[in-house]
Amino acid sequence: MTEKYIYNFNEGKKEMKELLGGKGANLAEMTKISLPVPPGFTLTTESCNRFLKEDKLIWSSLKEEIKHHLIKLEQMTEKKFSDVENPLLLSVRSGAAQSMPGMMDTILNLGLNDQSVIGLSKITANGRFAYDSYRRFIQMFSDVVMEIPKTYFESELEKVKKANNIDSDQDINEKMFKEIIRKYKKIYLQETGETFPQNPMKQLLLAIKAVFLSWNNPRAIFYRRMHNISDLNGTAVNIQSMVFGNRGNSSGTGVTFTRNPGNGDHYLFGEFLLNAQGEDVVAGVRTPSDISELKKLMPAVYQQLKLAAKKLEHHYADMQDIEFTIENNKLFLLQTRNGKRTAHAAITIAMDLYHEGKITKEDALLRIDPQQLEQLLHQSFDEVALIQAKKLAEGLAASPGAASGRIYFTNEAIEAAYEKGVKTILVRHETSPEDISGMVKSEGILTTRGGMTSHAAVVARGMGKCCIAGCSDLKINEDKKEANFNGVILHEGDIISLDGTTGTVYIGDIEKRTPSSSKEYKELMNWIDEMKTMAVRANADTPEDAKQALEFGAEGIGLVRTEHMFFKENRISSVRRMILSASAEERAKALNEILPMQKIDFYQIYHAMGVFPVTIRLLDPPLHEFMPIKKEDIRHLSKTMALSEGELNGRINELHEVNPMLGHRGVRLGIAYPEISRMQVRAIMEAAIEYKSDTKLEIQPEIMIPLVSDVKEFIYIKAEIEDEIKKIFSEQDTIIPYHIGTMIEVPRAALTADKIADEADFFSFGTNDLTQMGYGFSRDDAGGFISEYIDKNIFEKSPFDTIDQEGIGQLVKTAIQKGRKVKPTIKMGVCGEHGGDPTSINFFQKMNLEYISCSPFRVPIARLAAAQAAIKNR
Repeated sequence: MTEKYIYNFNEGKKEMKELLGGKGANLAEMTKISLPVPPGFTLTTESCNRFLKEDKLIWSSLKEEIKHHLIKLEQMTEKKFSDVENPLLLSVRSGAAQSMPGMMDTILNLGLNDQSVIGLSKITANGRFAYDSYRRFIQMFSDVVMEIPKTYFESELEKVKKANNIDSDQDINEKMFKEIIRKYKKIYLQETGETFPQNPMKQLLLAIKAVFLSWNNPRAIFYRRMHNISDLNGTAVNIQSMVFGNRGNSSGTGVTFTRNPGNGDHYLFGEFLLNAQGEDVVAGVRTPSDISELKKLMPAVYQQLKLAAKKLEHHYADMQDIEFTIENNKLFLLQTRNGKRTAHAAITIAMDLYHEGKITKEDALLRIDPQQLEQLLHQSFDEVALIQAKKLAEGLAASPGAASGRIYFTNEAIEAAYEKGVKTILVRHETSPEDISGMVKSEGILTTRGGMTSHAAVVARGMGKCCIAGCSDLKINEDKKEANFNGVILHEGDIISLDGTTGTVYIGDIEKRTPSSSKEYKELMNWIDEMKTMAVRANADTPEDAKQALEFGAEGIGLVRTEHMFFKENRISSVRRMILSASAEERAKALNEILPMQKIDFYQIYHAMGVFPVTIRLLDPPLHEFMPIKKEDIRHLSKTMALSEGELNGRINELHEVNPMLGHRGVRLGIAYPEISRMQVRAIMEAAIEYKSDTKLEIQPEIMIPLVSDVKEFIYIKAEIEDEIKKIFSEQDTIIPYHIGTMIEVPRAALTADKIADEADFFSFGTNDLTQMGYGFSRDDAGGFISEYIDKNIFEKSPFDTIDQEGIGQLVKTAIQKGRKVKPTIKMGVCGEHGGDPTSINFFQKMNLEYISCSPFRVPIARLAAAQAAIKNR
């Protein structure tokens, strides 16, 4: 039996998106529920996969299948694909299983040639429309299929407009379009050495090939990487009979959302253009009208659109993003998909759909992308500072938030500034998919053209970037690298601020403030706590970090890195003297200076966390990290230690290690200098006793020994710790509970976890070092080559960002199994950076860990991810 690679729209359904792509599956579904969809067919993602694997050629049986479906389409439309009198024209669009807006390529009006354009002109009695469609097709085909820069064509278009004293494309007449087409074909000939193809079948096969190839274009790869999209076959190709929004003022095109994607409010939100094709709206070449205007101009069409939107949202039980075209007062739907939305809107919509009885509470939680919550945790402008700020211009509030940075006009300039650590604002007439990396690396985006559904707006909202679009008060001169805001001239590198919530542009950097949580956000977090089974702690090194973590809902501290407490100016000198001491007596003196400092820190952290658990790691990093580098610091230290600079430099040099990350650090430091561990434990326990005395609350300190590779190391330090604790209890005449555990961060520790568990009260997986040692990668240097691994498909993502489940994950699994076999009740958690990564959290849920720990600002993300993992793994 011959394999089926093509499905008509009336053969598919929404559940087939892995095969038909999201766009194709939804076109089939809309056809199935009797909505007005222009007929067509879809080449499956499997056909793309085979194409990419087999020499990038369209094989003969697929060509025959395409021809067969074209005949069916001709019968349905009563038009002929290669007819010069009544031509069937096509749109050719990509459509992956997961939505990737604007990342791949589209071709409209395919099938036009020098003869059929005459037939189209006659049958529609509209020559201007026919030749406008032909010039659009030539430009799209040249750009997408032949990779001729579209700027070549835009330049010729502008020359014709200038020669005829015209500002708008709407004022170009049929004669001018014919002249533009002649120039376009000349560009095509110059760039390719061939005349523009006149055979519609040749046009179609080349277009299909181009869409298949666009699956691996740089911007599509970048988008998939940024959104963690993997394991897809490729893109489907949707071939659909054209309907025309550019046939005059009784025609138009637009995009509408069933709810506001910025805040989630329930009303029809969108834009449209009269006498335009769909690309005009998203490309931002004209600033569109609000969808509410359509109600005045075409009330019957508006009502039909409103009913279709309601039907689609009910059918999909989610907010929909709908693309439509009106041809001679007749509505056609070209696409529907679950709409991209801000974090605030995502929460509001999920809550509303639950309260409307359309989805369950579990569904509502699964609808929200954990990474999006970061949008709610970032700053907005200080209200007082905003009143005093100087306004430059107004535009459309395309994506909410606050951003300040230096203005740059090109993608390349943004990337260069980003490499230098400069905060930037991308300023453009409009953005295109080629700008995706610059958009990611900027703080915000400002465009002179386009609306709420332009490329800039849609992509910015998806990324949580502040964006202002359609700022007509701004004039850009890219040659001079100038931005003219109503007569105020700013140059590349000058600073502006964007308020994406109001659409206002300001001069200079404006003070910002921390956002407050909405009622919906608080309700969401209550739901999360009902659903999740893993506790979420925070990695916090200061009382301020601990308070912030608590505000975000942390249920304890999974990691206090005590070394981070030592870098304050009033402490570092004592720490350096302790490290460089030549005798135990000198070291003891320095440790006595450090003890009260550490004790205060621990007391304040306990106070911030109340009764929540606090895990404190003993000193871990290589000692050279504390050493002075600047001459004045060395000179100051030599005086306080009564040493010559030569003697001091000699001691510093003795600390030098060839590979310090594998050197004298962690537990090894405690074995060499047990008095350091004893001092830290005394500070931990005395602070806990004092806290209990002051508050009547009992905290149980969790003392964590780092970098253990052998149970004998753990036993040695544990004995030193317990001996010191006995002394403290005797001195204080008080006993409080405590736990001694270890970080599992060395592969050998994972493999011998049964022996360690026999002695330890808890395990905390330090997945940063476990990844570093498991791979043999330096996490400080891996950034220089990991990107090459990802670009060359060796890795899908960095193992330092998302845990490698096949390798490092198996070390974690082994340690868990071995540890629980010996001690079934042993507490286990994660304190590496993977504790804030949703994909890793799902893995840790499967391992039945008690808690995860991450940086304070990732706590809400981790909480939602933990709830989603619990729902998925029930």
